[in-house]
Amino acid sequence: MSSIRRVHPAWIVLGAVTLCMMAGSGIRSTFGVYIKPMEAEFGWGRGALSGAAAISLLLLGAAGPLVGRLADRYGPRRIVTVSLLLLGAGSVGAAFVQSLWHVYVTIGLFMALGAGGVSTPMAATVAARWFEARRGVAIGISAGGMSAGQLVVIPLAMALTLWLGWRMSYLWLGVALLALVVPVALFLVRDDPADRGLRPYGATGTAVAAAQAAALERSQRISILEALKVPQFWLLMATFFICGYTANGMVLTHFMPHALEHNFSELQASTALGVMGAMNVLGTLGSGWICDRFGRRGPLAFYYFVRGLSLLFLLYVWDAPSLHVWAAVYGLNYISTVPPTTTLTANIFGRYSVGELSGWIFLSHQVGSALGAALAGWIYEWTGGYEIAFVSAALMGFLAAGLALAIREEPVASRPTPLAAPATS
Repeated sequence: MSSIRRVHPAWIVLGAVTLCMMAGSGIRSTFGVYIKPMEAEFGWGRGALSGAAAISLLLLGAAGPLVGRLADRYGPRRIVTVSLLLLGAGSVGAAFVQSLWHVYVTIGLFMALGAGGVSTPMAATVAARWFEARRGVAIGISAGGMSAGQLVVIPLAMALTLWLGWRMSYLWLGVALLALVVPVALFLVRDDPADRGLRPYGATGTAVAAAQAAALERSQRISILEALKVPQFWLLMATFFICGYTANGMVLTHFMPHALEHNFSELQASTALGVMGAMNVLGTLGSGWICDRFGRRGPLAFYYFVRGLSLLFLLYVWDAPSLHVWAAVYGLNYISTVPPTTTLTANIFGRYSVGELSGWIFLSHQVGSALGAALAGWIYEWTGGYEIAFVSAALMGFLAAGLALAIREEPVASRPTPLAAPATS
């Protein structure tokens, strides 16, 4: 009889967390689908509804440090479950809104905090605890799941809105999340391999030795105040700030109006976004594999350099095929920065500090996103175009490439290892 190799539980936990992240990212990103139906029903202005979206983005980033700290201390299982419950409650509650402040509470508050609990800091915590080898691939899978969630859930939300109306669309998305995804978190997400007498995937030695090493690492957690004294932390914050500025903020917000104002049809621009989203998944998975095989600092610098070049190329696209080529190239490095940034954080500061510190780094990303979105809008009002904005983003990408090369991947110890207490009989 041939022996059958069992799948390491790390992959099961990663798959469960990735599914939760897909649902969280997808449902949180659907708000744009409901703006026009809400305007038609209530007569609210675009600015008033955009305020809810802005609050949602800021709270999504602000939740990162808290979520990461709680996950570092108490493990990811409870945090993921509570976050999904918040997200589901927000989605169900949005189906019954009657006043504008209801939108701010259900969508701007509950759904943002819920989605923040199943975002990049959570993926960093799970990958760092459960994977000694293939950590970059693990981060790539979870980050790709977030992008795939938007590709799946946004069209689903649109279809449900066309068939059943926007209220029932929100309601059924929330019910599906609570009925199908929350049980996955409860039964398949686990906090730490040591709790089950297991070693992380790829770890050597016995399970007992792995548990002892984990206990030691917990005792040497690096706080945010200690990390602020380390130049590598500032470099990671700065590069991920630029990532947000050049991606979510600048391009995701302003690509569509830029394309429409340069004689591309809505179908051509939407197709380009679809190409970009599909290449996001491939690029993120490939990035994780590259990081595990060739290191992290060099690929990270390369991604930012190519992003800068692609933003310059956007200014010179001339027809639909060239637009779609640009979307494919840009999509490949849109989220590819996540695996190297997160694995660098884990390798430098330790796997029981990565959740909180990744949360702060993710917050810098969201601040960059907000600044990029606002600055591009102001530049457009001043100049009548986005050219200066995209050139500024390209230059920021080149700057990030240089900053990435300055990162030194050396572990940092928070404090001397405490002396063992004398044994007592």
